[in-house]
Amino acid sequence: MNPREFARRRRQLIRMMGRDTLAILPAAPPRLRNRDVQYPYRQDSDFYYLTGFGEPEAIALLLPGRGRGEYVLFCRERDAERETWDGARAGPARAVSEYGADEAFPIAAADDLVPRLLAGCERVYYTMGAHPEFDQRVVGWVTSLRAHGAGVQAPDQLVTLDHLLHDLRLYKSRDEAQAMRRAARIGMQAHRRAMAVCRPGLYEYQVEAEFLHEFRSHGARPSYLPIVGSGPNTCVLHYHANDRQLRDGDLLLVDAGCEYDYYASDITRTYPVNGRFTPEQRAIYEVVLEAHAAAIAAVGPGRSWGEPHDAAVRAVARGLRRLGLLDGTPASIVRSGSYKPFFMHRTGHWLGMDVHDVGDYKVADEWRVLEPGMALTVEPGIYIPEGMKGVPKQWWGIGVRIEDDVLVTADGAELLTADLPRDPDAIEALIGAMAA
Repeated sequence: MNPREFARRRRQLIRMMGRDTLAILPAAPPRLRNRDVQYPYRQDSDFYYLTGFGEPEAIALLLPGRGRGEYVLFCRERDAERETWDGARAGPARAVSEYGADEAFPIAAADDLVPRLLAGCERVYYTMGAHPEFDQRVVGWVTSLRAHGAGVQAPDQLVTLDHLLHDLRLYKSRDEAQAMRRAARIGMQAHRRAMAVCRPGLYEYQVEAEFLHEFRSHGARPSYLPIVGSGPNTCVLHYHANDRQLRDGDLLLVDAGCEYDYYASDITRTYPVNGRFTPEQRAIYEVVLEAHAAAIAAVGPGRSWGEPHDAAVRAVARGLRRLGLLDGTPASIVRSGSYKPFFMHRTGHWLGMDVHDVGDYKVADEWRVLEPGMALTVEPGIYIPEGMKGVPKQWWGIGVRIEDDVLVTADGAELLTADLPRDPDAIEALIGAMAA
């Protein structure tokens, strides 16, 4: 991402904050996986959105009242011995020259300098609870100022930063849209690769391995734990074991996306392991495909957040009634909610730096109106677990979800994952192509 992009974001937020304020953002702390082994480090999304700085042990401050607004960064100092073990550090000098900080100081100086910068501020923007271990430091800084008495003005308001910052993150810039297109392309390539190797006898983790290979081959990483569910596992929404052997006649539901330059894709396809849908599998697949098309058609500027979901629900109700799986008119099925045992989740979510990205879905208890730059997923599904009461046995174990990534544009919507087939005949043609 271009450094100018991060500077633009800081300027936007500083304008929204007002003078006599200060914003504090901590870097994400490293996390232990077990004993002395850490999880791969990933910077906090809010912190990175404003700084582009990927190191731990850092604190960013925004000060609208200094000049035109200043950005101060506290970070680790250069340390030849530690860098031998852990890799290069930017240090305060490069924080200024390469990362755009107006001033930068060693992280060890934060407890001394931050209270001084807080003095005279009326409000502090800081999101309590996001990093509980850091909360006490912020409270301590404010408390230490108040202890000085009348001679020092201490902040009297602690305001969450989420409302301002997350509204900014909801609208994707040109650079952000490009990163999301790249993540979508890599994700689509990975899904094609997995389809091409898919065949009975493989294990779910072997299909998962194809995704990991494709992601890392293009400098990306999984944006979430891949869901690779076959047979009855297609009906487990957050299935992660990925250890069952694929069997002839199974469906395979793969929900897998990647993160590229901190931006996520989120894609799901469902397909027959042997390359041919059974009549019942195809029938359910086509209902989900109809719901998917109806939801996509409801995405665009001026439409409400709820419209794609409502369109998908109506299509699912019509389809389940047509197949004899639900009784009543489609309208009565929707009103009663009798479709919910088959389709129990919403049709999408915001997408961006986080897979389930930030941003309010409602404003004043009304669904938010979609605007250009917003990005979301569209992912209707139908799930019929084994033993589902009132459903004939030939339908059991069929779970289908189709998920794509969409960017709202000035004149409609851009389907970022349009090049990955959804048509059942096209899907069948891709299965096992590499094995053949």
